[in-house]
Amino acid sequence: MSWNPFGGGHRRAVAEVPAGAGLSSYALLEEVPLMALVLDPRMLVLKANRAARDFFEIAPEQLPDSLIILTRELRVEAAIRHGGDLHAEIRLVHRPATLEVTVVPGLQAGEVVAFLADLTELRRLQTVRQEFVANLSHELRTPITSLRLAAESLGGELTEAARKRFAGRALKEADHLAAIVDNLRQLAEIEAGKRALRRSRFDLAELVVEVGRRIAVEREVKVEVDPGLLLHADREKVAQALANLVDNAAKFSPAGEVVEVRGQLLDGEYVVSVRDHGPGISPEHWDRIFERFYKVDPSRSREMPGSGLGLAITKHLVLLMGGRVWTSAAEGGGQVFALALPAEP
Repeated sequence: MSWNPFGGGHRRAVAEVPAGAGLSSYALLEEVPLMALVLDPRMLVLKANRAARDFFEIAPEQLPDSLIILTRELRVEAAIRHGGDLHAEIRLVHRPATLEVTVVPGLQAGEVVAFLADLTELRRLQTVRQEFVANLSHELRTPITSLRLAAESLGGELTEAARKRFAGRALKEADHLAAIVDNLRQLAEIEAGKRALRRSRFDLAELVVEVGRRIAVEREVKVEVDPGLLLHADREKVAQALANLVDNAAKFSPAGEVVEVRGQLLDGEYVVSVRDHGPGISPEHWDRIFERFYKVDPSRSREMPGSGLGLAITKHLVLLMGGRVWTSAAEGGGQVFALALPAEP
């Protein structure tokens, strides 16, 4: 009796294959972009294509061997044994990955071919999109509600002082909405490649001092930049990216604390770091802090001015110029946000 992994009600016909059509008939699977595993009725992996070997770190000389031994994942075996459920989706245990498993009859009687698609990045992007919509709705709700209340109040009997107060409140919330829309437009243009680079050669120390002076009206900014660092980049975009980092540091630092900016040449990159003396950010948030509207502490962020898009804009501007951004804990407390741009050869 031949092995049928599909269970009752989902039986599929296995094609009759001429004798001698062995594993060589699966040669085309080697270049398939999906992971492909050929298994016999004992759940031995007879063949794994390049994508599967790379994902599960299987050496060719290990084959044939048990599916569980090779993958170290019981859920993969369970999905294949219940292959009648088309396109089963599973989350792996020993690695942060989500796979879609599709099982079809093999060329030899009793064999099956399991195709595994890595959906990890797709599911991550779907989660980011859902969170973005939720966060955007949250960001817009507050100013819209305030505008409505101000408009309703202006329609009533008010003193001149109260009328001015509500008109000023409406103007402030309108500016907030305009800032959100403008920043979203900037992000869309950057991601679509519509923001052309205008490269020029400029002194990094002069730029950092210039940006620091803009913020120093409300907060002391300490600047330390190695002399003679000449960048060949888009000066306006570097200034905007750096200003967002400095403004973010000033926003989340306690009153009276200094914001520190350091610029230097490290391992072929121009690195500018901005340090605040605030409460810091837990490491689990570091990978997502540059996402649109991402909130480390939503209750606290509602009290802070801004569109919630500054760090996302910084990230995309720096990526556009071939650089990178990151954050880390500062020694002695606080948080460091940094950007790095490649130095010319």
